[in-house]
Amino acid sequence: MLTTFLALALQQGPPPPPRSVDADTRAWWNLTSVLSSDSMEGRDTGSPGYQRAANVVAKRLAAAGVKPLGDNGTWFQAVPMEEVAITRASIQVGDRPLAFLRDITAPASIPESLDGALVYRGYCGADALGDVRGKFVVCHATRRAGLPSDQDRRAALSAAGAVGMISIADPGFTIEPPRWPFAYARSVSLAGSPPPQRPGLTTLTLNAAALGKVIERSGRNADSLVAAGSAGAPLPSFDIPDRLRASFTTARRSLSSPNVVGILPGTDSTRAGEAIVLSAHLDGYGYGEPVNGDSLYNGTLDDAAYVALIVRLAERRAGKGFRRPIIFAIVTGEEKGLFGSRWFVSHLPVPKAQIAGNINLDQIRPLFPLDLLTVHALDDTSLGDDARAVASSLGIQVQNDPEPERNLLRRSDHWTFLQAGIPATNFVFGYRPNTESERIYRRWYREGYHTPADDLNQRIDWGAATKFNQFFYGLVERVAEGERRPVWKEGSRLRAAR
Repeated sequence: MLTTFLALALQQGPPPPPRSVDADTRAWWNLTSVLSSDSMEGRDTGSPGYQRAANVVAKRLAAAGVKPLGDNGTWFQAVPMEEVAITRASIQVGDRPLAFLRDITAPASIPESLDGALVYRGYCGADALGDVRGKFVVCHATRRAGLPSDQDRRAALSAAGAVGMISIADPGFTIEPPRWPFAYARSVSLAGSPPPQRPGLTTLTLNAAALGKVIERSGRNADSLVAAGSAGAPLPSFDIPDRLRASFTTARRSLSSPNVVGILPGTDSTRAGEAIVLSAHLDGYGYGEPVNGDSLYNGTLDDAAYVALIVRLAERRAGKGFRRPIIFAIVTGEEKGLFGSRWFVSHLPVPKAQIAGNINLDQIRPLFPLDLLTVHALDDTSLGDDARAVASSLGIQVQNDPEPERNLLRRSDHWTFLQAGIPATNFVFGYRPNTESERIYRRWYREGYHTPADDLNQRIDWGAATKFNQFFYGLVERVAEGERRPVWKEGSRLRAAR
């Protein structure tokens, strides 16, 4: 009887939205469920699962009256890429193995073999190094002000003749804590771009929980060192009486993965050269290192849900355009380095002068009530004013990024448009300090972000989801129907720095 019950439970799939959820939000979630179902296999860039999801998006946009704007009159804009991946790794310190992707990880540009003496040098400031020539140096990767930055550490170690740095991922950086295991070790680049240069200093990243394996015979306490390093307290320097030995096997391949590109023509001929691009990334991580037995990284909120929201906007209009044209850019390769949006911006389907602005959807987590919204580039373009006005009508306050040290501004596809001089924006659910919302937010970045837990079974705040969807619909309507096209603001630091 128990076996039958479990089988039926598995067949039922993820829980549906409650009956109180409105029809539009249900339709959005139904499409989210299709795009992030197990059958899409996590939509890894260049995978068959990604192409299946792209086909679904193209079909739904076509049914909504959007016209294809990809290569040769199709829906798809092919993005050619090159990939290098570590397919096998063996790493040990003395006679103690380190589990690849769980205890330690490495860039795909790593040499085939490593062999060298080990030393520990705290924060690895230049004054703490001593003789490290030809050695691998264990360093705390703190981000605290007043202590060496990653750039400082690399420069000091290179100048001192070290051959490598083993960088302890700082568990004390609670704003966005390190997540173990890593899904995989891959490096992707756009085809035809210069191959990534192998850095002179080999760098590996160490799970703080594995420091004890590395320094086991040093007589030091790893937990005490990690606690002190996370707090920015003084740290010792000492040699480690073991060698690091490692070997790696890598594989190279060419791959192609498409952006899905379409246009909903505008209704006002005087605004035909003022298209608004709506973008979101369709790619996820695919299969990776298992977490609690689950190796499929479905990517439900990152970013299937917000591809689905853009499609829902098209379906709600049912072919009825706004004053300005809307270009739909559902891009690939974001998780590998913003490659789909970079290709799109460098191969625009219309002249660049005819692109007035970009509204990007990523990093959105409807996990707690929505009364505060972080708006990227809030004070840099008129899109920030539009976002503020629409949010205010819904009882939502807006703010600039309260955690710039995470560099979220540059980590999603709106950044590609900003770099090209196109006004753009993106959004993150905000929270107030020391609230339940902050607790949920922090937990998601510890346990859900880029892990198999980002799937259809996670808890959703349906009221917040509906509210954000309404915000997005309202923002697009305001920008696409308004009298003025999006513009940069005088004195924008982003505009000056690009």
